[in-house]
Amino acid sequence: MQITGMYWGEKLLKYVDFPCAEVLKADSSSDELRALLDRCGSIFVKPIFKGGVGKKGKSGLIGHVNNVHDALKEKERLYFAKHEVGNQKFNSNGVTFEGSVPAKYEIYVSITDDTRFRAPTLTISHHGGVDIEAQGSDKLASAPFDPLTGLNGFVISNLLNKLNAPNEIISPLVQNLPKLWDLFHNYGMSMIELNPIRMMPNKKGRLVPVACDFKCSFDQDDPSWKRLNLPADLFTTELSNFEREVNELRTYQGQSDVFVTNNKGSVTAMTFGGGASSLVTELLGDVGTISSDFGGNPPYEKMRKISSIVYKYWLEQSNVLFIIGGKANNTDIYETFRAMGDALRDYFNTHGPKPIFVVVGRGGPNLVRGLGTLGETLDNLKVPYRMFGYDSSMSTVIDYAKDIDNWMENEGGKESIAKTMGIQPENIAVSKPSKCA
Repeated sequence: MQITGMYWGEKLLKYVDFPCAEVLKADSSSDELRALLDRCGSIFVKPIFKGGVGKKGKSGLIGHVNNVHDALKEKERLYFAKHEVGNQKFNSNGVTFEGSVPAKYEIYVSITDDTRFRAPTLTISHHGGVDIEAQGSDKLASAPFDPLTGLNGFVISNLLNKLNAPNEIISPLVQNLPKLWDLFHNYGMSMIELNPIRMMPNKKGRLVPVACDFKCSFDQDDPSWKRLNLPADLFTTELSNFEREVNELRTYQGQSDVFVTNNKGSVTAMTFGGGASSLVTELLGDVGTISSDFGGNPPYEKMRKISSIVYKYWLEQSNVLFIIGGKANNTDIYETFRAMGDALRDYFNTHGPKPIFVVVGRGGPNLVRGLGTLGETLDNLKVPYRMFGYDSSMSTVIDYAKDIDNWMENEGGKESIAKTMGIQPENIAVSKPSKCA
């Protein structure tokens, strides 16, 4: 559940009186556009995408104009623009006209729930803008803060002083950034990011922080976001059949969060834990098929249904079934692995054996019993596997899964496993993109 851009960002920031750039909708008249130009000098024309879609500027999908004629031409170009981020394709549906904000400084600010600290964390830089990802650690500072006391001026000023930020920007930011915590905390957000905030001088010459872009995500299980009265279709996206089937299993117990990253991938990772999911998705890159989080102690029946859906859509094209997570606190590893093993046996009974390698990396309650049960199932199915305990580095386990994928794909591993499983060469399926759409 994500929102990007100032169309909705402006509306949300007004809840806490945070200054933001002037925004006009796509149906604004020529007179309204001319008046905005008179006030701001120039206009940025930006397409509207549903969900968390970034990198629009680098893709040439932001227009910058200084007259009405060009503004309308950019509206025509961007209204139904197409945008690709990695393997994902998005279509815009509308534009915004946003007044430019003159400024000497651009600020990057984000507040997130950080699992490293188990606390909300402020990240800030006075070198903001579209290239914030390329900034070094000396230009970007982070610090957790106590959610009971909230984001106070000391946290903000300490981080800015640590970065040797100019004194003239510190006081305005100390006065205004705590408003973002009010929005984050009171309306069920799990992340809010403004990049850039432009420091615009007011009539008295004092700098005022003005939000010029907006991004946030909501905790779907926190009902506080409903108080914003956002339209019901705002978070709807073009889900694949796979994503839709898994989402239908969402319950109070156990996560069922999935996202297709590459329907031509060859490593299917069933991940447990949000931190693990982010790391696995990043390090697998294009060989991964999905990004997933099935943590939260899912019961046996739910985990078996989820596994059946994953296998149905992805096992045929996969070289590696990758079961990975950190050391769980409350997830019963035995029940989880028993469900995954039973679902795999069902798949083989229905579709026949599949030359695949299983890599497991996990820790938590009933780990040894769970690994033993899963290993017994894989032995009976003649599926090769390698299992790692909680004392293994997750990045090392991910690299091992990628090495196995390469061995399967390019060094005869698939044929070797197929021979061991008694699969005839003519019955070895050629990897094809999943028909999950």
